[in-house]
Amino acid sequence: MRADVAYWIGLSLLPGIGPQRLRRIADAFENDLERAWHAAPEALIRAGLEPAVVRGALAARPSLDLAATMRRIERAGAQVHTLADPSYPARLAEVHDAPPVLYTRGAFAPEDEWAVAVVGTRNVTAYGREVTHRLVTDLVRHNVTIVSGLARGVDGLAHRSALEAGGRTLAVFASGVDIVYPPEHRRLAEEIAQSGALISEYPVGSQPEAGNFPARNRIIAGLSLGTIVVEAGEKSGALITAQRALEQNREVFAVPGSILSPRSVGANRLIRDSAAKLVLSADDVLEELRLQLVPQQLEMRRLLPENETESRLIALLSHEPVHIDELTRLSTLPASDVSSTLAIMELKGLVRQVGGMQYVVGL
Repeated sequence: MRADVAYWIGLSLLPGIGPQRLRRIADAFENDLERAWHAAPEALIRAGLEPAVVRGALAARPSLDLAATMRRIERAGAQVHTLADPSYPARLAEVHDAPPVLYTRGAFAPEDEWAVAVVGTRNVTAYGREVTHRLVTDLVRHNVTIVSGLARGVDGLAHRSALEAGGRTLAVFASGVDIVYPPEHRRLAEEIAQSGALISEYPVGSQPEAGNFPARNRIIAGLSLGTIVVEAGEKSGALITAQRALEQNREVFAVPGSILSPRSVGANRLIRDSAAKLVLSADDVLEELRLQLVPQQLEMRRLLPENETESRLIALLSHEPVHIDELTRLSTLPASDVSSTLAIMELKGLVRQVGGMQYVVGL
């Protein structure tokens, strides 16, 4: 945990300082949030905050006891990850409105890079139950981490199916990670914390509020390579998650249902409108997201740990193709080292060649 994590938390708790403004502050102060915490009003205004926001934040700042806040987090058994931490999920960090501060119980793992969200209606049918169980079980067998929101219905079934299949699952809360909602999922939440993670952008002790649920859906989508909608009515919250995934340029999948069932209206419309790819089995998702080789890629990463050459090349790559000659020039490494290292990184799933000796980051 960073030494200045208390200041990240403190700034996030000030009135008017939401995710976007906190990211502005972090950028302006080069992630030195202790300096930002003690900054003068003029410095905060130069960082991009409106004068009224600065006045409100500075008025509230003396009332925040950062030491007491950190003790509450510790008592709750929670950890904190900021955007400046290596432990912060890289895929979520790509999202423009990613929360600068994440609270967790449990732990992230390298294999969470290969995550798929499974969401749907709270009033799930027998058909939805069976589909959720089959899809999740088959995805977990390919080492895919399952992400959902711990809600009643499809969400809870997705988490339970992942655990029963011996896999990892991440649950995103609309409350603090110490406040389980719905309460009947307390035991499920504890099991998830033991073999995955409970995640929230809300401070410990925060109660679930109506406005938190749509906001947390962007985190579910942001942690995932793609989102599967199993069953969703016309106004289902799962459709908000699907929309956020589309906005994040992530894949969306939907399971077709009966045209007579109101619980399938949303999912069927996603397919009809070409907003989602039709799913008949887990293979459709695995193929579209190129996840068939995840077990082999994990094994390669265990056998061949990341080295300095890989780190230098990864730092130069993004989702925009870069030619191998340009990578060689920018890295100042010998061409033979770049070529051989890229070949190994492909086997690990860290990079992909997209034609013409041009490379992008993996998945």
